[in-house]
Amino acid sequence: MRLDGRRESSNVEDRRGMSGKAVAGVGGIGAVIVAALFAWMSGGDPLSAGLQAAQEQMAARTETVDEANFTEEEQELASDCKKILASTEDVWGKVFQEMGGTYTPPTLVLFSNQVQSACGNATAAVGPFYCSGDQKLYIDLSFFTQMKRQLGVEGNTFAYAYVIAHEIGHHVENLTGTLGKAHQAMNQTDKVQANQISVRLELLADYYAGVWAHYEDAMNHSMEYGDLEKGLELAKAIGDDWLQKKAQGRATPESFTHGTSDQRKRWLKRGFETGDMRTSTFSIQNYNDL
Repeated sequence: MRLDGRRESSNVEDRRGMSGKAVAGVGGIGAVIVAALFAWMSGGDPLSAGLQAAQEQMAARTETVDEANFTEEEQELASDCKKILASTEDVWGKVFQEMGGTYTPPTLVLFSNQVQSACGNATAAVGPFYCSGDQKLYIDLSFFTQMKRQLGVEGNTFAYAYVIAHEIGHHVENLTGTLGKAHQAMNQTDKVQANQISVRLELLADYYAGVWAHYEDAMNHSMEYGDLEKGLELAKAIGDDWLQKKAQGRATPESFTHGTSDQRKRWLKRGFETGDMRTSTFSIQNYNDL
């Protein structure tokens, strides 16, 4: 995915280096990021099925961010994230305008190790997440570094653009009212039914990520050969069934919160191919037909 010469969004709070050392019991940075990778892939998105933020108190914070302490890779990742965020602003601004509405962009918060959000205190172990309470997207960039190396997506910008676009998809759900209604319904039913609603939210966010990519490519011709395939490979690798079989040797569908590999691939691809905002996972009555 080509991002050269693109603008960076100004809707960014850089809190990297402001949270101090990790509190006791969290573990070293390697362990934290590995945990974050698995947590995000296996349902660690805090607002998808209830906030799973850590309860540790925040450590002492410094006053400023010293960019000289960041590696070149971290700075490149930060720049790419800002460019991807800018693209989502352009795309969703256009889409909402076509629907007769106004898109209010979220703020991207870059943090290290742990962060304070309107949804509570969270460590990097929860992975990237969107908080509807403050309409902010929180990312520890080390997640992307580990993701690229462990899943073989090194050098493919679209793979982590998909991650950002998925979280932005939750923001779109929030703006359209879908997120609030879904969370209300989840609080009024049993765990199995709540998990099924969570799956619908996650697949819809995947679909919206595809819709974003559809318009992004139409507007900027930025998609390169193999980009979509890499995104679909990542969607497969973060399917509930794939992760559960890898972790415990079997899948338990009643505990799925994000959808199967096939479902995630299908909805991401459908969004990319159609770019149609009229489609919704919640319009499909039979859960098994998702």
